[in-house]
Amino acid sequence: MSGEVRLEIDGAIAIVTNDNQEKRNAFSDAMDAQLFAILEELRAKPEIRAIIWRGEGHSWSSGRDVSAIGGEQVEMTHHELMSRGHRGIQQIFELDAPVIVPIQGWAIGGSFQRALLCDIRIAAEDARFMLPETNHGVIPDTGGVGRLFQMCGHGVVSDMVLTGRALDAQEALSLGVVSRVVSRDELDSTAREMAEKIAAAPAVTIKMARKVIKHLAEPEIVTSMADELIYQTFINKSDDFAEFRAARAEDRTPNYRGS
Repeated sequence: MSGEVRLEIDGAIAIVTNDNQEKRNAFSDAMDAQLFAILEELRAKPEIRAIIWRGEGHSWSSGRDVSAIGGEQVEMTHHELMSRGHRGIQQIFELDAPVIVPIQGWAIGGSFQRALLCDIRIAAEDARFMLPETNHGVIPDTGGVGRLFQMCGHGVVSDMVLTGRALDAQEALSLGVVSRVVSRDELDSTAREMAEKIAAAPAVTIKMARKVIKHLAEPEIVTSMADELIYQTFINKSDDFAEFRAARAEDRTPNYRGS
C-alpha cells in the first residue's frame, strides 16, 4: 500500500489524516492528489467550522516519498508540475474553516511547509521540524519559508534553510512556530478541544477574525511562492544542479560554479 490521505466529517469538524505509516507519512504523488481533492471538497462545505489535519503513527509527515518520485507518468514540465502543486496547496487559503495541525515526530521539507501555511500548529513533545532541501540541491518551494520568516525572522530562517538544522518542539514553541506543546497522549485530544471551541463560536466572528490575520500574512506568502516557482525551475536546469547529481552518482566531490 502506497499510503493515503483520509477525510472524516464529524458534525462541524473535519479530520484530515495522513496515513502512510510505513514511510512515516511521506507524501507520494497519489497522496498529493488525494489531499488536493479533499481541500477542494472542504472548500464547498460551509457547514465545516474547523479542520484538524493530523498524521497516524510515528510522524506527522517525513516529507516527500522519494521512492515514489516519477511513479506518475505525466507530460508536464517541471514548472507546470510545481504550478499544479502550488494551486493545490493554496486552496488552504480559500477554506472558510481554520486548520489546526497537531504534529508528532517529524515534520520535514514540503510537508513542514504545508503545515506552516495552516492556521494553528501544536506539537507533541517529540516533534521535530526541518527544511533539508539545500542538502538535496534544491530550495524549499511550498511557501513555508515566507511563513517561517514572518514568525522567526531572517536569522532563524537562514539557519534552517541554509544548514538544514532541525528544531525541537520547545524551540519551535519559543519561536512561535507552534502555539502549544503537549504530551503525545494529549495531542489529538488537545486538537479536538481547540476545534470544538472554534466550532462553537459565532461563524461570522471566526471568519472576520481570520480575514484580519489573512490580510496581514497571505500577500507576502503568495509573492514568496511566485519567486520559489521561478527560482526552483531555474535551479532544475542549472549547471550546478547537474553537477550535484553527477557528483552524487559518481561518488565524488562536486565542482560548483554558481550557475
